[in-house]
Amino acid sequence: MARTIDLRSDTVTAPGRAMRDAMHAAVVGDDDYGEDPTVQRLQATVAERLGFEAGLFVPSGTQGNLVALMTHCQRGDEYIAGQEAHAYKFEGGGAAVLGSIQPQPLPNEADGSISLAAIEAAIKPVDKHFARTRLIALENTISGRVLAQAYVRDVLALAGSRGLATHLDGARICNAAVKQRATPAELARGFDSVSVCLSKGLGAPVGSVLCGSAGFIAEATRWRKMLGGQMRQAGVLAAAGLYAFEHNFERLEEDHANAALLAREMEQMGFHVSHPQTNIFYANLQPEECMPLDDYLKTRGIRMRVTPRMRVVLHLDVSRADVLAVVEALKAYRKT
Repeated sequence: MARTIDLRSDTVTAPGRAMRDAMHAAVVGDDDYGEDPTVQRLQATVAERLGFEAGLFVPSGTQGNLVALMTHCQRGDEYIAGQEAHAYKFEGGGAAVLGSIQPQPLPNEADGSISLAAIEAAIKPVDKHFARTRLIALENTISGRVLAQAYVRDVLALAGSRGLATHLDGARICNAAVKQRATPAELARGFDSVSVCLSKGLGAPVGSVLCGSAGFIAEATRWRKMLGGQMRQAGVLAAAGLYAFEHNFERLEEDHANAALLAREMEQMGFHVSHPQTNIFYANLQPEECMPLDDYLKTRGIRMRVTPRMRVVLHLDVSRADVLAVVEALKAYRKT
């Protein structure tokens, strides 16, 4: 079967041979009893790398964020997030539907931040007429944009002054860390909880780890059970996450470089593209362009999300040679 170059998402990666070997060799046990040593090692390793006391392995980033929100907030409480935030926009309204937690979405600025003044104005007074504002949730990165640490510190200071908890959706925090020449712990410092996805740029087949204090994770474990996220011999999956965290972190810089190269080449062809900070960028297309381009790329073995705002995502299964092949295909298309 001909190989496909897939630029739709960094969630499409498949485990390589070394990762599969690690999964095959994993020592497992019943994690419901806390007896899976590989799960325990993954949770401890990620928590330590992010600077927290404890971690909790969950099947998905969506569940990691939902568990965090339900641990921080009670029914009738409210969390503040950006309108583009994954936890608000792309997770099926889970916090509202399953947690009875009201979202307060605010506009994201061009750099992915939320105006401090807007956050301040959205915090509800203590009054029986209002939902109780409990939490500020940020996302880093958001649509490939890395939040400036000075801004993050300002949000954390605001939250602290108003007695609010903070959660960081760090689905791609490792990309942010590589971009900012920082450690994940430095980017997570000051937050009450952070979730990190193993199945995006890091290349594991499944899973995220939610990190927080020991008490927070103990409560979060109960919500994971209630949401159906408690697994049994999950060490097979945890081994993939360990391998990903230990071997695929520094190589994220290759994805960033490939994104920059492809964006630059597309811009030179006349595409209107954003300038990538990490492994994600966007190209603006006319609606009538989308179907012909999509059909053409498929004939060349290239998969992209060809829409008027086309998201392009680089990852470990796309090499520099693959990027150059995409460039040649797009050049040929422009000539047709």
